[in-house]
Amino acid sequence: MSTHRLPLEANGHLISRESELEVLRLDITGGLVVFDGQHRCAFCDRWPTFNITEAVVAVQDPCPYPDGITTTITFNVPSGKLLVTDDLRPIYDWNDKKFASYNSAIGKAQAIKAMAAIGCAFGPASDRGLNLYRTAPDTYIIATPSYDDDDNPSIPENTRLARIYTDLWAYSMVDYQAWKTRGGDPDKLDWSDTVVDIPPGTYQVVHHSGERGFERDVAETVIWAHMERIA
Repeated sequence: MSTHRLPLEANGHLISRESELEVLRLDITGGLVVFDGQHRCAFCDRWPTFNITEAVVAVQDPCPYPDGITTTITFNVPSGKLLVTDDLRPIYDWNDKKFASYNSAIGKAQAIKAMAAIGCAFGPASDRGLNLYRTAPDTYIIATPSYDDDDNPSIPENTRLARIYTDLWAYSMVDYQAWKTRGGDPDKLDWSDTVVDIPPGTYQVVHHSGERGFERDVAETVIWAHMERIA
């Protein structure tokens, strides 16, 4: 037996960040069996079915999300006060038993939409620090800034409205009054929670981490989401 690396034709799926897969030649049968990179697609959460030849490893069925997933939701902030943090459980949570794996883009999109349905703008992130910034009177970003050699951030500090400490590897934002109505206790808020004043209205949040090509661990500024008041 010997190992080979063959070109990968992924058919839109993301099953390996490399352009090749390692395969094992079984000299007894003459067959080829993939043993490295047999993972569910990071976009659609499906197990790939391979067609393997001497020259290439090709995934047979196309991914329904070849560009990844951009998730757009809306939520209301009628009080004009926005609670910003990472984790609002158990006041805001979802049941993921019927969802795809949370490790996939479709699973994360399902979680985002489930949280939006109960009034929470939620988005998976990483353990890097996030911040909510105002970019114009009615537009905002959730981003991880980069820093120069003098430790100056790439996004002006005077535009930052809230820090998000990512123990949950996520951000969560809700109308402060709605949070209290659902049972939130202001006395239990701590240094990791921020209440900020924004214009009352309906907000749209466009979340980007499920998109093909999104890189979280880079030296540049990482924008996780854009937020805009639309009504």
